[in-house]
Amino acid sequence: MNTSEKLKSLSINRQPAPPSGPGPWPLVAGVAGLVAAGLAGWIVFGRSPEPSQPAVPVEATSPVTPTASADRPRGGLVASGYVVARRAATVSVDITGRLTQVLFEEGAVVEMGQLLAQLDDRLASFDLQLARARFASSKANVQALEAEMVEAEAQRRRAEKLLASNAVSAASAEAAIARITSLTSRHQAAISDSRVAELAVARQTEFVERHKVRAPFAGVIIAKNAQAGEILSPAAGGGEFTRTGVATLVDMASLEVEVDVNEGQIADVRAGQAATVVLDAYTDWEIPGEVIAIIPTANRDRATIQVRVGFKVRDPRILPQMAAKVTFDRSAE
Repeated sequence: MNTSEKLKSLSINRQPAPPSGPGPWPLVAGVAGLVAAGLAGWIVFGRSPEPSQPAVPVEATSPVTPTASADRPRGGLVASGYVVARRAATVSVDITGRLTQVLFEEGAVVEMGQLLAQLDDRLASFDLQLARARFASSKANVQALEAEMVEAEAQRRRAEKLLASNAVSAASAEAAIARITSLTSRHQAAISDSRVAELAVARQTEFVERHKVRAPFAGVIIAKNAQAGEILSPAAGGGEFTRTGVATLVDMASLEVEVDVNEGQIADVRAGQAATVVLDAYTDWEIPGEVIAIIPTANRDRATIQVRVGFKVRDPRILPQMAAKVTFDRSAE
């Protein structure tokens, strides 16, 4: 092959090639791919940006109003704990006896001295009646001796007059004087017996009163521990069926939060420091509080120190043993 023929073989044919092979499907597939790629780009990058607004100078913008209250304590150290009652008691009995009446239910609001339960006091009441009868008898004996003393004194005066005129013997006058002395001693003994009987009445009255279970302070009953017909005792030595308490009473005005603060952070807490309490039951409710005291001892097992936080407001939604989180205010630091 000569040089001219070789150059012709290297030239590009400008004529369209006749259709061959699978046909136009590869072209269609390519167009579809381009459309799909465009849609994917539109989804990922969003629509074309809208015309931007003219920028506003920073000085012209209005100040942002804070959503929080201006006097809300600023965040600081957070500790978890529980609501506890500083004043709570298991109301029990002073004597052993059978419970005949229970005059309360759980949730009842009671006043100081209110009668909560009654023990069987029939025998004690009989003894009180007996003591009162003895006291009345002793008082009557004192009155009788006082009457005898008046008569003996009159006889002594008559005997002394008759002795002065030698109308009676000296022995008769001395007998009158001795009788008045004896009556005086018996009268003093009768007065002492009357006082003893009076004290016995007071003691038995107190014993009868101890059959009544009363509230030691005003509060709310949170637990009913005994039912009518059960045996109550101040000690638990009577067996598993002997109760020691009647009710559990809580003074809701003494509720506070006890939290454990890590030793390394206790320097951030001080007495009188403001705090915010949030109960787990009401996460949107911020309750203002204040540090009452820092217990001056540490728990070496957990390396924590207990802190007492009081509520500045009282609300019936705050209940004992509720879980709470306390944020100590650091705004004053």
